[in-house]
Amino acid sequence: MIRLLIADDHTIMREGLKRILEGEINIQIVAEAVDGLDALQKIRAGGIDMVLLDLSMPGRSGVDLIRQIREEMPKLPILILTMHEEEQYAVRAIRAGANGYLTKESAGLELVNAIHRIASGRPYISIAVAEQLAMNLMPVDVKLPHTTLSDREFEIFQLLVQGKTLTEIADGLFLSVKTVSTHKTRILVKMRMKNLTELVQYAVQHQLIAHRG
Repeated sequence: MIRLLIADDHTIMREGLKRILEGEINIQIVAEAVDGLDALQKIRAGGIDMVLLDLSMPGRSGVDLIRQIREEMPKLPILILTMHEEEQYAVRAIRAGANGYLTKESAGLELVNAIHRIASGRPYISIAVAEQLAMNLMPVDVKLPHTTLSDREFEIFQLLVQGKTLTEIADGLFLSVKTVSTHKTRILVKMRMKNLTELVQYAVQHQLIAHRG
């Protein structure tokens, strides 16, 4: 029996996942979480064999949450479920310690297979994500500018191009405005851009504007 924790802030998504899995006799949903802190508490309570984790939840989420789970439970399998279709998000999630990456759009067709594959000790990633992981091994000078950002910088980059203010980003990530401002400066320097407008244009061009979901 594979005992699952579903961590997603949308009730309708959790209910949809339960309907997909309700006929699987060897898969049981034993806990649900609505944000990162809730997920960590449920994981620490034990009795979970795998986490189905939304990449974008209120508070602590994304790569930061994956790393925290991996630090506390090194062997606990993590399957990411997300609205983000771009391979770059998957690459960062896998590098942070996730065992698989599945878009919510394809969950109906692939979820059960992904759970069994990860439970058997194998990763679950698409060919496109595998190619991106291979690309990351190439010399820096052939990479796109955004791939040189740290995970925290990439997270702040996403929020900036979504139109979030420095104060909103600071509040959402529990950082000081000064720290966020410093990250913004580093992002501009690393990506060799002059201002936020250029960052937004780049994000649109490379389909990197994430939408929470």
